[in-house]
Amino acid sequence: MPGRNGDGRPGEESTRQDNASAPAAPGQAPTPEADDPKVAAAIAAAEAARPAQGENVRIDSWIWAVRLVKTRSIGATACKGGHVRVNGERVKPAHAVRVGDEVRVRQEGRERVVVVKRLIRKRVGAQVAVQCYVDNSPPPPPREAVAPAGIRDRGTGRPTKRDRRDLERLRALHSLGPHFPDPDRPRER
Repeated sequence: MPGRNGDGRPGEESTRQDNASAPAAPGQAPTPEADDPKVAAAIAAAEAARPAQGENVRIDSWIWAVRLVKTRSIGATACKGGHVRVNGERVKPAHAVRVGDEVRVRQEGRERVVVVKRLIRKRVGAQVAVQCYVDNSPPPPPREAVAPAGIRDRGTGRPTKRDRRDLERLRALHSLGPHFPDPDRPRER
């Protein structure tokens, strides 16, 4: 319908072209978005999820939309608790985020550092979400190569008191580190 944008609102004609339909410029390699129609459709959905001209996007909504947190309420709680920083400043959940802002989200003992590339309001797929920011996060800590304590063979039944005490002792030693003595062993004087 003439006089309507691609999202159904009245206004100017839409002049955008999808990445999938735009041919690659001479001398440039085609983008991966142009090869995969699913990714192109997801990018179009992200474009539809962007805010209207002059509207702001809340930080709690943005970190939820790009999948840095699982729910928007968890994002708001993280902001209230001081776990979200924008350009080095602690922010409230309603803080307006802009393109180019550095967002730091601390969760589960890890800090994610991202730079905003695209503003979106609605949650999108993971392939599109990673295109909305530049990830500058440090690599995650390596998983420990130690076998997890407490795994028992199938069919051995419930652990006895002795088994339980051995497991607790093993967990205590593992959490204390290699330089601490066994807490159940008597000290030598």
